[in-house]
Amino acid sequence: MPAEFARHQRTVICWPARPEIYGSRLVEAQTAHAALANTISGYEPVTMIANHEDLSAARKACAENVDVVALEIDDAWFRDSGPNYIIENNELVATCWVFNGWGEKFRPFDKDATIAMRWADYAGHKTRKINMVLEGGSLNVDGAGTLITTEQCLLNPNRNPKLSREQIAMQLCQELGQQKVVWLPFGLALDDDTDGHVDNVAAFIGEKNVIMQGCDDKSEEDFSRCATNIAVAKAAGLKVHEIPVLPFVVTDGVRATVPYLNFYICNDAVIVPVCGHDADSEMLALLGEYIPDRDIVGLGIGEILAHGGGGIHCITQQIPAV
Repeated sequence: MPAEFARHQRTVICWPARPEIYGSRLVEAQTAHAALANTISGYEPVTMIANHEDLSAARKACAENVDVVALEIDDAWFRDSGPNYIIENNELVATCWVFNGWGEKFRPFDKDATIAMRWADYAGHKTRKINMVLEGGSLNVDGAGTLITTEQCLLNPNRNPKLSREQIAMQLCQELGQQKVVWLPFGLALDDDTDGHVDNVAAFIGEKNVIMQGCDDKSEEDFSRCATNIAVAKAAGLKVHEIPVLPFVVTDGVRATVPYLNFYICNDAVIVPVCGHDADSEMLALLGEYIPDRDIVGLGIGEILAHGGGGIHCITQQIPAV
């Protein structure tokens, strides 16, 4: 499995499709998804997947160079429902894992359970079905054989209750071509929807080289959780860079986090969720120090995506260049 920071041939995003998540703010969420697609399209090709009834609205909101495709979906979190791509014998292969609606929390999910295969078939990609529950947001790889994940998510009994930690690690290594799994204990404290996905707390930027989310407020539960994760990563032999500020927002009466770590690395740029926090500019500059060879683009859609339960990384999926 290539690292996210390797070259892409395309990014795939989905149009928001579950009205009960966004309520009266659905149009705002759709505008945010279009803004992300349009931003990324300045760096690499983008496809927007939408339900048939949303095709016209998606086409109108997206830039002309964004491809809009009609495929049935339940929800817009394609990082989790879409395929995880590997390159095998110089050929792109879409590995299609079991999707169960994040532990059967969000129903229906029957369309999302098949979107990985249907997208790959539409795109003409070779596919491989894998009989294990897995979401793309629960893992990250460095492209050199190291995979990072969280115990909180992958060992949750609502995913693969019959598989041990060792069996899960073995299957990840076999299917994704990895040699080592680094198990962080925690995701973020408020990440109940995904049970602690790793893409809120860690992202590789090089071989055994990772950026990790910290928390500067000692009164927050995430202060100790993030510190523990960082200690575990260092003990595993990873070079760690920290983003020390973790923004919190209250959206429609619900408190949520907008982690800078939920960024997306595309060709020549890093697209980062921001929400108007006082530290936005400082944290973007820090990311620029850690990743000096790409544009660092702050996109002010962090709050609305957090309202829906995720961030920029959660709604993107890269197709690696071969």
